[in-house]
Amino acid sequence: MTPLAGVLWDMDGTLLDSEKLWDVGVRELARELGREMTQEIRHALIGASGANALRIMFTELGLPPEPAAVAEAGRFLEERVTELMTGPIPWRPGAVEALEMVRAAGLPCALVTNTKRSLTELALETLGRDRFDVSVCGDEVRHGKPDPAVYLRAAELLGLDPGDCVAVEDSVTGVAAAAAAGCGVLVVPCEIPVPVHLSRVHRESLIGLSRNDLDEVLRTGRAVAASGPAAT
Repeated sequence: MTPLAGVLWDMDGTLLDSEKLWDVGVRELARELGREMTQEIRHALIGASGANALRIMFTELGLPPEPAAVAEAGRFLEERVTELMTGPIPWRPGAVEALEMVRAAGLPCALVTNTKRSLTELALETLGRDRFDVSVCGDEVRHGKPDPAVYLRAAELLGLDPGDCVAVEDSVTGVAAAAAAGCGVLVVPCEIPVPVHLSRVHRESLIGLSRNDLDEVLRTGRAVAASGPAAT
């Protein structure tokens, strides 16, 4: 059995506590559109790619998704989140130590996010570019999460089989993408719960994460996959 070959990290809500910044942005956008953001709509946006998030927003707010209006909303949101991400961004508990542990173990790393490249570059000022061998953003593939394209692309850039990698995620959307790519999945929920499943491992935080823990995540995913469709 091939050992763990690499770790693929989600960004917002997993490594950085940046969902709170997005929360400010989308709530201000809703008001700009003459509506108020409900908690249900906000939760539906977590983990969504930019285009999907705007589509969900317009639909749930009862607004016609006219292309010009959606494009203007996208510009507003990007400008506001850029302002919020300029400067240090808070980390999720244990994230720095987890990244350093993986680097010390000599494992290749990728940052895999639905956030577009321009905003990811701002976040990398906090994350540290040297902590990742590659990064893949939602606007660099045809479809963002929950489609597996971002994870498949990250594994390809690393020269690895996604089935030999562990993805670390916080959202239902991200977990779906990582699982569809064939990765072992470690779930560390942030803003909303993620349903428990036999094929993945859940933790309350990244605090104390070890190489052995990551190995166990990969073994868990492989064992369930080997047991057949009934288990998945």
